[in-house]
Amino acid sequence: MGAHRKGIIILTYVLAALELTCLFMQFSFLPYLSRTLGLDSVTFGYLQTIFGTLQLLGGPVFGRFADQYGARAALSLSFVAASALYLLLAASCSPALPGVFLLFASRLPSALMHTLTAAQMVITDLTAPAERPAALGRLGLCFGFGMIFGSLLGGTLSTTYGIQCPAIVAFVVTFLGAILSFTCIPVTTKDTSVQSAHQGGTDASVFDLKAITRLLLLPKVLPVFLVKVISGLPAGLFLVMFSIITMEFFQLEAAEAGYLMSFIGILQMVIQGLVIGRLSTRFPEEALLQSSVLVYAVVGLGMALMSNVLHFCLLMPGLVFSLCTLNVVTDSMLTKAVSASDTGTMLGLSASVHPLTRTVGPTLGGLLYRSYGVSIFGHVQLMVNLLVLLVLWRKPLSQKKDKVR
Repeated sequence: MGAHRKGIIILTYVLAALELTCLFMQFSFLPYLSRTLGLDSVTFGYLQTIFGTLQLLGGPVFGRFADQYGARAALSLSFVAASALYLLLAASCSPALPGVFLLFASRLPSALMHTLTAAQMVITDLTAPAERPAALGRLGLCFGFGMIFGSLLGGTLSTTYGIQCPAIVAFVVTFLGAILSFTCIPVTTKDTSVQSAHQGGTDASVFDLKAITRLLLLPKVLPVFLVKVISGLPAGLFLVMFSIITMEFFQLEAAEAGYLMSFIGILQMVIQGLVIGRLSTRFPEEALLQSSVLVYAVVGLGMALMSNVLHFCLLMPGLVFSLCTLNVVTDSMLTKAVSASDTGTMLGLSASVHPLTRTVGPTLGGLLYRSYGVSIFGHVQLMVNLLVLLVLWRKPLSQKKDKVR
């Protein structure tokens, strides 16, 4: 890999880390801001649902935009959208302005906030297929960095300098990210031949749902995408309810919950940034996918039986391993299943899985938790992943690919 490509990839990692740090800063102070503005828990749930829905709808469209207009435009657009969101958040803190209206209005730019998707596209374009899982896995270091330092900064700044301070800092950082993206990232990171071939399709609308659906329904894409959605959904529901579970089931104080989140962030940095890359060089992707589903099932059994936070801490390495491995391996397999000109759209579709969980999670997860308790998440995770594992063993994805060929 040339020095120029390495420089672009390193800058992409830095930009992703900056955006994720700002995102977790927002997560840390948003509940307190909403409470300051007089919102109850139900209204705050609506606020979160709007954010998840807009990200869900915007992901595939943003990916198609990235394919058509290139990495520079995609990253710049994402950071400009993030700047607008944090500017509206900062304005909502002002007593002289309609705070609740501006708080809800701040959710609108989130439809175009997909820096991680754009970063994945850049890394996919600039790495060979064999290097892709390890390169994508290193984004876990960025995610863990953002989770740990974003949460710490958000809490520290809001406590020391007021709740408006982290929003202003996030605005400045994301505006700087937009400038760096526009000045330092090349117009396109795709090969010249791929970009030239793609120019003929630029007349098609970014909002062409038929093109997006056609990509999703490809024989090599749909089975992997379904495994990603179905296998990860039970754990996703648990994580959506995690803040409530830490308070009510584990009975942790805010500081203790923060330490637990930091532990999760460190685990994610180590597993996704270091472990998965080494495993991907020694084992085929389908074996890693099956192992992640198997570990999900085992962790589900443990979650069904756990009774305190110590039990959860023992299960956490397995949960984070499955979560990271499933995401990295499926993203790598999906980008290899489509042409190089469609990697952005494919990554946008893949990234929409998490907003889908955040959209249905508060309602479905809350219903399950209130009706059956924490153990239901473990039971569902165990049964769902055993079924997925059975299907993968009986009908391996590699055989499906061979049949298509």
